[in-house]
Amino acid sequence: MDLNTVETYAAVTDRAGLQRLHTGDAATAVVAGGTWIFSVPQPHLRTLVDVSSMGWEPYSITEAGLRIAATCPIAVLETMPFPAEWRSRPLLRQCARALLASYKVRTVATVGGNICAALPAGAMTSLTVALDGVGEVWAPDGGVRHLPIADLVTGDNRTDLRPGEVLRAVDLPSRALSATTAFRRVSLARLGRSATLVVGRRDLDGRVVVTVTASTPRPVVLRYDTPPTAGAVAAEVEHVVEDGVGWFDDLHGAPDWRRATTLRFVAEIVEELA
Repeated sequence: MDLNTVETYAAVTDRAGLQRLHTGDAATAVVAGGTWIFSVPQPHLRTLVDVSSMGWEPYSITEAGLRIAATCPIAVLETMPFPAEWRSRPLLRQCARALLASYKVRTVATVGGNICAALPAGAMTSLTVALDGVGEVWAPDGGVRHLPIADLVTGDNRTDLRPGEVLRAVDLPSRALSATTAFRRVSLARLGRSATLVVGRRDLDGRVVVTVTASTPRPVVLRYDTPPTAGAVAAEVEHVVEDGVGWFDDLHGAPDWRRATTLRFVAEIVEELA
């Protein structure tokens, strides 16, 4: 889609240039792959700041875990080399394929862009929240803060990013990457946007983490020190969502259907991880 209100498109190559151009003005937006920002009208925008020219390595693997640059194309997650002890590798491919997009789009769409769009069905939000991802956020004054992705995405198209802030990277700890995972997803159409996406994780120490996305406006994360029962987790999910988060409602799925599929998937995942 042509954004005919945009007057300036600037590709930045260093942080100084980024700070100079992205000051927090509501008429300015950061773009990387641009697959979302160019898909819908943006009449309020006058300036686009392109960070794909910053030269960030797409990812790096260390003893601490996996660092994914915000500009890393989503398709890269499907083919990157993975240490044998990181048993969560299937989850990266599952979440990458959960994105409502062709392979061509996945080679351009970025991890950071998908997270910062803050769509309930954001597949990279699902992935990084499920694996305890922590975002490195650059502030316009040169500072840095670190924020769990579960807290960064606060609602439908809403984040905790402050004016002028930019998501630089997401760090996934090796502890979570070494866990066994289980995945469930459903959409109204075979190639439709995710209406419910549930991920379960069982760490090496026996702790269990269950995350719910797509069926709720923001991620829901439940943690258990010992393997719980399916009924207990389903009941807690229902309580947490209905007590404040709420079931998401749009043309991709009604709230009652999202509730039913979520609770069924939660029960299946807990039993699978057991």
